[in-house]
This record gives sequence, C-alpha cells and structure tokens, in this order.
Amino acid sequence: MAAIRAMEDSRADRLFRDPYAERFVQAAGGDGYWDTAPTAWAGFVALMGEEVAVRTRYFDEELLRAAADGCEQVVLLAAGMDARAYRLSWPEYTRVFEIDVAEVLAFKSAVLKDAEPACERVEVATDLRLDWPLALREAGFVPGVPTAWLIEGILYALTPEAADGLLARVTSLSAPGSVVAFEHVPDSPALRAARQAISAEMANIWFGGPEGEPGLWLRRHGWTSQVRDISKVAAAYGRPVPAAFDPSREGSGPGWLGTGRLAKPE
Repeated sequence: MAAIRAMEDSRADRLFRDPYAERFVQAAGGDGYWDTAPTAWAGFVALMGEEVAVRTRYFDEELLRAAADGCEQVVLLAAGMDARAYRLSWPEYTRVFEIDVAEVLAFKSAVLKDAEPACERVEVATDLRLDWPLALREAGFVPGVPTAWLIEGILYALTPEAADGLLARVTSLSAPGSVVAFEHVPDSPALRAARQAISAEMANIWFGGPEGEPGLWLRRHGWTSQVRDISKVAAAYGRPVPAAFDPSREGSGPGWLGTGRLAKPE
C-alpha cells in the first residue's frame, strides 16, 4: 500500500500528498521491491491502485472533518505505514493513536526518525487479536472523549464474526460524537486471481468481513451511516472507476467507503 501511495504522490494530478510513502518503499527494498513477481504485482496494482488513491483521499477528508468537529482523539487500527500523523494538518489538540504490532511500529519510527509529526502521536504496540482496548487505554486513550476511528485495509481479512467483534469493541470505547470511517471490499474473481498470481499467502488472506450491506452493519451497532459506492467517490474526485469495481469488467465486484457517527446528546 505504501508503494501504491508513493506512485500516487508522484502524479501531477495526485489526490493527496504523501512524501513519506517512498521512504517506506526504499527502506523495505527500494527499487527492487517488486522484483519477486513484477508482472503479478503490476496486475494487482492495475486492479487496486485507483481504489487506494480514492480511499486515501476519502479517509483524509473524513478524519480531518471529524477532528474539526470535536474528535480530539484519532485511532488508526492496524496503522501499518500510515503517515497521516505526519502529513495532515491536524488541529493543535489532536492526539493520533497508532495501533499495530511492535515490529511494524519500530520499522516506521526508524524510517521517520527525522520527521516531526503534525500532532501528538502515540504508538500502541499490540495485536488486534488481543486485548487492544486495554492497551489503548493504558497508552492514554480516554473513552469519554469523542474519537475518530479508521478501519482501513482490515475488514476483508476478518470473518463476519471477527468484523462484528471489532466494531463492538470500537463502539464500547466511543463517546457520543465519535466517528468511524471504513472501507468494505468483498472478494471477487478478479481480486482472487490477482492475489493468486502473487503468492498462495496473498490468495488466502481474504475472509470477507461483514456480511450484507455495510450500512446495515453499522446501524446494528448503533451508528448512523453514510455509505457510498467506490465508483461514485472516484467520480467525485475526477477519477475513473477503479478496475476491480468496474461492472463492465469480467470478474469485478462491489466496494464501498463509509462513515458512521454516534449521535451527540441534544
């Protein structure tokens, strides 16, 4: 994903700025990053590159809107190489909590050791399969404060039951006025074939995430929801339909970007 973001950052018509993405790519192997299966990776990028660009812009806007509306805490679940704590213009009081395993956070910190975050950045070294709410609270998270949550690049790797469990935990930690932004990409023949061309491991990471229409999933957990088809979000940004979700392409499937909110008290 960092490599795709680096490609987007190099475009004259880029949808966002991410000057840190290329740093991660270089640290992970540089120009030889794709050498293990260049044709296979090219196929995957052709399918998902526009989707990553569109969702990144969408989430940037949603998180900044939530912060401006009073969400003083932002939580990035499975943060990976997400550099939003560094590259977005946050309100001065914002605290961004990055949850991921210790090895990932250590790699990121080493790559960005000379960079200055644009907010208070808090690392939370834990695994989402463990008691991450406890680790988050111990890192200084306050459940009574409105929070913006980002669930990006996770749901597809969860079973429906695990997706419900994740959202239930998020909901239990969320004060009224909180916001959750997410993507939902069910598997499709085109995506499955692209992953299989890369490796068996990539082929087997898709478990489907929440079942049914994602707006209903949010509402079952008490959130109001606004869910948009990825193709419509892309069109709003002046981009073509991402290939993996283009109904004119054989083997394509649906995909959504969504935002949920917990109502503030009257």
